[in-house]
Amino acid sequence: MSYSSRMQKNHLFSVYLAARGNPRMADIGMQIAQQYMSPFDLLIGVVGDAGSGKSVLIRGMFPGLELTNDDEGVNVRPLPLLNTDDQGFFQAHTYHVDIRFEQGFTQLHELADGILEAIANGKRVVVEHFELIYPLLGRNAHLLIGVGEEIIITRPSLFGPDPREISTIVHKSVVYRRMAHTAEDLCEFCLKDRGLLAYEHSDVRRGFILIFNEKPKVDLNELEHEVKELIKKNLPISYLDRTHILIGDQRHYCTGPRMHIKSTGEVKNFSLHKEFLKEDISGRYMVVGLVDTSPNYDINELNQILL
Repeated sequence: MSYSSRMQKNHLFSVYLAARGNPRMADIGMQIAQQYMSPFDLLIGVVGDAGSGKSVLIRGMFPGLELTNDDEGVNVRPLPLLNTDDQGFFQAHTYHVDIRFEQGFTQLHELADGILEAIANGKRVVVEHFELIYPLLGRNAHLLIGVGEEIIITRPSLFGPDPREISTIVHKSVVYRRMAHTAEDLCEFCLKDRGLLAYEHSDVRRGFILIFNEKPKVDLNELEHEVKELIKKNLPISYLDRTHILIGDQRHYCTGPRMHIKSTGEVKNFSLHKEFLKEDISGRYMVVGLVDTSPNYDINELNQILL
């Protein structure tokens, strides 16, 4: 029995709420590497929609790893994974491959052969869109991670889960994360006009949390109305650069600029919880925003485990 199977043989799955800002997403990646990954895990499978934060999560797990689908357009060629025999003494230990991106240049069976050869030689391979290559590999990942509204971490066994099953789950849920992020930025956009700039961000299922050190002088009904007016205008949301989006033609700071829906009108059933919630320990105040949630929700059940 290997080290990893002895240490985590009873681990079925773990779930994190997927953060929207890139720094928080990278921090979660670091936590996953520390808590769930063994040094002997050679095949890491990651599944999730484009723009869901997979690459940021991987950077958090493996600081310094050269990603071959670089978002800034500098893509590594030839693909290092397919040239492991040519690198001699300076050969890397960990390789990255984005299957959806690479299948535009290389046959899937060639990618599968490269992954299996690297693993056979004791190399680690981190595979984005793992569900696409899984049928050709004839084996599952040592560690499988799905990124949607939540981050699902599991160590597959003979009994599953199938990467395609995890992929289906996260692809269905990521739309709520996109809606919540857009609604969050619309709230920020309105708070900026009130001179409120200093607060922290946190997450709740199908929503977002803004945390203030002192209770802000804001009428939550008015704030909700303003955000709903922006939603009604159906303004386009577009990526500008790594730290900004455009809301209509207005530039807005955002640390997760790819995690948005295409227009404000796609935000469904937005609401603000009509009371400031106070943290018992820290004494800080929270504003909670929700999307596509029943009007009869119980605030204490928003993060209930869905079985």
